[in-house]
Amino acid sequence: MSSPVHDPARTSPRDPARTPPPVPPPGPANGPANGPANGPVNGPPPLPAVPLSDPRYGPTHGPVRDPMAGPRGPAATRPRGPMSGWRLRDFEDAARERLAPAHYDYFAGGAGEEITLRANEAAFDRLALVPRVLRGAGIPETGVTLLNSRASMPVLVAPTAFHRLADPQGERATARAAAAAGTIMIVSMAATVAVEEVAAAPGAELWFQLYVQPDLAFTERVVRRAESAGCTALVVTADSPVMGVRERDVRNGFHDLPAHLHCENLRDGPDGPVRPIVMWPELSWEHLAVLRRMTDLPLVVKGVTHPADARLAIDHGAAAILVSNHGGRQLDGMPAAIDLLPDVVAEVAGAVPVLMDGGVRRGTDVVKALALGAAAVGVGRPVLWGRAAGGEAGAAGVLGLLRAQFEEAMTLCGCAGLAGLSRDMVRDTVRDTVRDTVRPC
Repeated sequence: MSSPVHDPARTSPRDPARTPPPVPPPGPANGPANGPANGPVNGPPPLPAVPLSDPRYGPTHGPVRDPMAGPRGPAATRPRGPMSGWRLRDFEDAARERLAPAHYDYFAGGAGEEITLRANEAAFDRLALVPRVLRGAGIPETGVTLLNSRASMPVLVAPTAFHRLADPQGERATARAAAAAGTIMIVSMAATVAVEEVAAAPGAELWFQLYVQPDLAFTERVVRRAESAGCTALVVTADSPVMGVRERDVRNGFHDLPAHLHCENLRDGPDGPVRPIVMWPELSWEHLAVLRRMTDLPLVVKGVTHPADARLAIDHGAAAILVSNHGGRQLDGMPAAIDLLPDVVAEVAGAVPVLMDGGVRRGTDVVKALALGAAAVGVGRPVLWGRAAGGEAGAAGVLGLLRAQFEEAMTLCGCAGLAGLSRDMVRDTVRDTVRDTVRPC
């Protein structure tokens, strides 16, 4: 099922482990805790609020700016308040402390021995930026339009499942955080809040992630719900003919949600039963054509890794391609998503937008992906870390941090906008070293 990512036993080479500053409790928007006391979905325990005068964080007065309006620049969107100064890794550290171990492992883990999971992040570390100078670019414009949806930055909230395991308000609060950041949220079919409730977030710009089910009549009912809720694109997951075996979940005995939580988009009728998600080995390109006849929504094919499949997706009506190895949660031993991106971009040759997800943990990662041809990237696990660490405010902090880092990196690279990025601004430090030092006989 669609979900979030990195190995908790591993210390990332880019971000040595350290103790994060105190985490404020989720605000009133998160509502009362659900379930039994200290239960698995009770939400994080309350922690003492950080005083406004705490010198570690600086001033916290004043509203957060509308990401689509007002003066621009990296400083304008830098997160303020108790979480200012955090790295994304700090959100994950805080989430690990506050989540039940089995739930943290569900979000963080990958398939098999988690080779692909680790590769997704390590590949970004291997890539280096080569900035341009003296270009007079000014403050960069970061907005992007994708399939007629407008986002303040080329960073989308990737589809991830079971948000109510991270925080009682679940996907509805994630949608509010995405709307405040001015970006698109891709709602998972395995969401623990119905798409209609997610769409109630003011200003929410939503796409809907779909697992095509063998019961095509039920699939169509789900599509109609997404349409009626106002979703403006369908993201069709193509890389899950079976569920990848995630050894952390096996060890923890975590195979389903607690009894009082459900995948609400799989409910068969307003008061009907909730169906299980069926992974369908017979799913084929012909079913994409069925979807194309079923809806006028643009189709994004998620999970494309081979250039030939990118061409087939376009031939079968895809409006965009999403390069993804499912966050390392399906087939272990695949290359990193960022390493797969350039060949798909070359094959597509501008016919449709190419997006990617997997391993994005910094604003500089976003720049690298865009320079290699992505129109935008998706982030999943970091948003969940924010939700678990600080509720809706935590998710907003993650998105604000990524935007501030992205704007700063764009400015330092001399780019006035996304069109200023080019492939020659990215260097593969490992492969370039091998090429420079190993000469033919």
